[in-house]
Amino acid sequence: MDGRSEFLCGVVEGFYGRPWSMEQRKVLFQWMQRWELNTYLYGPKDDLKHRLLWREVYSPEEEGQLRTLIVESEKRGLRFVYSLSPGQDIVFSSSCDLSLLKRKLRQVSKLGCQAFAILFDDIDHSLCQADSQAFSSFAHAQVSVANEIYRFLGEPPVFLFCPTEYCGSLCSPSVSKSPYLMTVGEDLLPNISIIWTGSKVISRELSVEGLSEVQSVLQRPPLVWDNLHANDYDSRYCQHHFTIRLFLGPFKGRYPQLATKLRGLLLNPNCEFEANYIPLHTLGTWYRTGRETKKGKKRDEEYQYCPEMALSTALHDWMEELSQPLQPGSVCVCQVLKTQKLDLNWRSEGGDGEEREKKLHNNQFRQGPGQPRGPGGVLCVGKAPLSESQIRLLVGLHYLPHEHGPSAQRLLQDLTWLKEHCHLVSANDKKGPPQKVEEWRGRAAGFLGVCEEIAALHSSVVSGVSKAVLYDLYPYVWDLRNTALVAKAFICWLGCGTTTGAELLGVESEPWVFKGGVSGELQMLLPIGSNSELFSHPPPLFPTSRLYNIRPYHNKDKVELYRMVRQLQQRAQGSPDSSPAHPDLIGDRCLGPCLALCPEYSMVLEDELGVCGSVLGVVDVRSFAKRCQACWMPAMRDKYPPRTGHVLQQIEEDQGEYPDSLLYHFPSQLRLDALPDLVDVSVTRCLLTALLTALKANGSHGVFCEVQPTDRMRLDFLTKLGFLEIIRGEARHREGVVLGRLL
Repeated sequence: MDGRSEFLCGVVEGFYGRPWSMEQRKVLFQWMQRWELNTYLYGPKDDLKHRLLWREVYSPEEEGQLRTLIVESEKRGLRFVYSLSPGQDIVFSSSCDLSLLKRKLRQVSKLGCQAFAILFDDIDHSLCQADSQAFSSFAHAQVSVANEIYRFLGEPPVFLFCPTEYCGSLCSPSVSKSPYLMTVGEDLLPNISIIWTGSKVISRELSVEGLSEVQSVLQRPPLVWDNLHANDYDSRYCQHHFTIRLFLGPFKGRYPQLATKLRGLLLNPNCEFEANYIPLHTLGTWYRTGRETKKGKKRDEEYQYCPEMALSTALHDWMEELSQPLQPGSVCVCQVLKTQKLDLNWRSEGGDGEEREKKLHNNQFRQGPGQPRGPGGVLCVGKAPLSESQIRLLVGLHYLPHEHGPSAQRLLQDLTWLKEHCHLVSANDKKGPPQKVEEWRGRAAGFLGVCEEIAALHSSVVSGVSKAVLYDLYPYVWDLRNTALVAKAFICWLGCGTTTGAELLGVESEPWVFKGGVSGELQMLLPIGSNSELFSHPPPLFPTSRLYNIRPYHNKDKVELYRMVRQLQQRAQGSPDSSPAHPDLIGDRCLGPCLALCPEYSMVLEDELGVCGSVLGVVDVRSFAKRCQACWMPAMRDKYPPRTGHVLQQIEEDQGEYPDSLLYHFPSQLRLDALPDLVDVSVTRCLLTALLTALKANGSHGVFCEVQPTDRMRLDFLTKLGFLEIIRGEARHREGVVLGRLL
């Protein structure tokens, strides 16, 4: 095939982050052959010998891997383009550096590679002193090296050059007046193709006008390096090696007829390989559409590329791909959990954990009879494929950088509307028009329904996809599940009519400004949304498919909550119940006042078996203490008369006062409890965040809690959520540590 005339369409592996594995690249080549794509460009930024250590040649082992990759691409009818990025530290006038560059490319050429690219993107524009004396400009230096390398390689049919000004927004002063681009266009040899990303690094659309302008300046049609699905720029969790945005939507915003203005188009997709099925599938449809139209087999009006239709076809094919059974010898997540026996919560082990596991094993909450289940209720991977509606939900929630899918749009619109109209159901406006109240509750029900679908999607991704897909998609689904848990709890709390509307607005923002996609935008709509440390954490090492829910406290929960804190107390003391004659004593001491006097700030965490955690809050400790003395203590004196011994004395000691210096900055208080069999500790963090959201919404500016100094796990847990030690040894319990955080 003649590379000079063929339209190059395919994939760039050019992102920042961990490069794809050899096996993933082989799967990629299979996909590309199936969808009739023709070009693969190798250029992962974190391959040291591609960028940072570009001068070093490949070892014999690395040579073997690269040769295998080149051969595999040729077998699939693909053109393999090897790229090198020497721009960070090359001395353009150095004959030594030029020799090292030739040596490196000669090595790759001997492995069978016949197409090359030299990249000068994302580097400083300045020249060193030696280069300043040798070249009149930065552009002249780059062009000189590129031309010499092109001739050295024998003027291959495909040779690409990526300029430093590779999009409209990077051009100074503009595309048409950029001295840099003018020099590149005039002096770069005419058969060298120039890479361009569009008007921006990530262009929402590519226009005929914009491409015509750059074609005029470069004196040749550009090759588009398309970052539409790239996600390596959003690095909220970069220290944990994954980003927080994922783009599963279709190839869009580029009409097939643009091909006449281009040398080619290569898509630089998600870092996560398994996330790229739909983007590349729809890219193939786009390419074939343009090719058929160009050949005259179809009239333009008969054969338009439709992203929605292309997406539907890709979804159907991806469903079949995801439903493939596990390969022999594959390990499912539940087996890993069984082997590791890890407890990631901050509670000690023991107690009734085995009883809950036994109940969970027999539970039919999510599973029909006969389906295999792993320990802890984790369904075996590969046994329950995702449904079509779940895959559509997954794609809609992780669509495109400039556009949300229908499910995400509805989620954000409903949360915004419910917040703005919460006065219809608030304690301050109980006489709102019935039809308006009904509208609020109807939209709330719809919002809660989508949140529940997200929780079910999270469970299904863990239990119903291959290990490779799980590894790539889980962090994103997990993050959105957690944010949805908090948002759902917040709307349930608003629906109880307990808000005063003091701090409901959250953080004002335009769509798509904040990092994090749908999850980030949901977060910013919450009153506590600006506190990123509550939301930015890595996912658990071992995923679990358990379904969790966070909701406001109901009176019927009291028995379960009392039982839970009694069991936790016994576990902490390592002894049986010290007050068998008074089974409610621990509950009355730890939970009773809050549940009786301010239940509106009590929230419950539950799984398939029932209550497994709780968080109780007091919005104003000063007034709460007065109410305890006036209402709670008389009730306790009736319940525990003097003949019960020291019981009443213990309850009275719990009502000690906190210093005014603490309450001035931290007027609210909380207590957090959870059973130790929570494999995913993040749901405990969500539970705490849900309460903080409610406290903030009703005007609190600070909250504290009391922890025993020996409880290192709890101290560490709270510290990671922004709590700081305020008082030690001066709390109501003399040995207690008081931790506080501002809201």
